Amino acid sequence: MPELPEVESLRQMLARSLVGRTFHHATVKEARLRRSVTAELASAIAGRTIGRIDRRAKYLLIEVADDQVMLVHLGMSGSLTHRGHGFDPGQFDSRHDHIEFALDDGSMLVYNDPRRFGLIKIVARTDLNNVAELKYLGPEPLGHEFNAHYLWDATRGRTVAIKNLLMDQRIVAGVGNIYASEILFRAGVRPTRRGGKVTRAEVGRIVTATQEVLREAIGSRGTTFRSYRDSRGQPGRFARLLRVYNREGKPCLKCSTPIRAITLGQRSSFYCPRCQK
Repeated sequence: MPELPEVESLRQMLARSLVGRTFHHATVKEARLRRSVTAELASAIAGRTIGRIDRRAKYLLIEVADDQVMLVHLGMSGSLTHRGHGFDPGQFDSRHDHIEFALDDGSMLVYNDPRRFGLIKIVARTDLNNVAELKYLGPEPLGHEFNAHYLWDATRGRTVAIKNLLMDQRIVAGVGNIYASEILFRAGVRPTRRGGKVTRAEVGRIVTATQEVLREAIGSRGTTFRSYRDSRGQPGRFARLLRVYNREGKPCLKCSTPIRAITLGQRSSFYCPRCQK
């Protein structure tokens, strides 16, 4: 699933190419996503000029009118590509091009999603803070509200593994499986540690590592293993910089101890048994 760095990279690229463009029309080829795309979508965007493009956690917020926002979640395998002159669509299976947004310059914004777990819907701007997808999200990890004091309070008394707490969107928004493993490696904290047992110094290191890892991943346009592509159809480059994720049995890049893989909360977790305590 695309995490914060992938969605933020996509937001930045789309903002550069789409803001100021006008939607001509939308063609919904397959409405059956995580929630069915409603007929309201096509009528809501026709003739509307794209304003701001923001992000909240793993969601894109595309302003299509002063009072309306198109909320987009890529699900497990979705991509949102801006296809204009010179774009090669050959890497995408057109059977999974579910929604096509025609723009005033002849280009198209295309939502492709083989597994159809994504979400696209129109939301009134005044309702944004109350929609189910956004209502209970925690602070943004790159914002001022996510700091050592906040995370210390959020983890006190918790018996859940610290990695699962980092992936809890109510505690911190946008961190998923890949980056939680990388963050804890950089902080030197084992993913199985109970959240309430993590020390104040370790909490500080986790916050610092969170911001460092996410910023570096954004700079590399995210991580691609299989399906994720940026708005130009290109894969993210951060996979080559991963230190523990998907490296089971390979030597730790710091101490050469073989990386271990375990299952936490039905997700694979990777760590160095020597570097992480």
